Amino acid sequence: MGRGLFLVFEGIDASGKSTHARRVAAERGALFAFEPGDTAMGAELRRWVLDAQTSMTPTTESLLMLTDRSHHAATVIEPALASGRDVVCDRYYASTLAYQGYGRGVDLSELRSATALAIGSCRPDVTILLDVTLEVAEERRVRNHEDRFESADLAFHERVRAGYLDLAAQSEDRWVVVDGAASEEEVARRIDAVLASMSRPDA
Repeated sequence: MGRGLFLVFEGIDASGKSTHARRVAAERGALFAFEPGDTAMGAELRRWVLDAQTSMTPTTESLLMLTDRSHHAATVIEPALASGRDVVCDRYYASTLAYQGYGRGVDLSELRSATALAIGSCRPDVTILLDVTLEVAEERRVRNHEDRFESADLAFHERVRAGYLDLAAQSEDRWVVVDGAASEEEVARRIDAVLASMSRPDA
């Protein structure tokens, strides 16, 4: 049996990525994974990193995310892929580049080096970015002011969105940008068209 396909969904909060990641995983019989917090260790790290009342520097925030990702990749994602099972993940390493790099201002080259150490060769076959404006995101959600990221100001989220678009532009062969502001049915149709055109990694 060949290696499974590794699909990642990215986007700002309320972009619809979680909804479509779960749908695609269910329809493909793939393992659904998410970050941060998809393991027992990750759940503890998630509790700390999302708690807006816990003071931490952007560097500390980055390292907690990367710790979770390293463990997640080694114990959940990579074993599933090696067994031949597809994996669909809600967020992966691009989230750290977008949120902690572009959003918080942590040096991107250092983040990329730390990411390479954390995940090794466990990289997505394709990253689907669901892009929505901040206005659309704000209409869709109720902010949780106890969440470190949801409670951040709009300027932070604008930097994150711009960061995602920049990452996609730099990596066109591995990224697909889908307008997440369209209807759920239309977004699903566009995502499915992208996936239908993909070949398996061992093809």
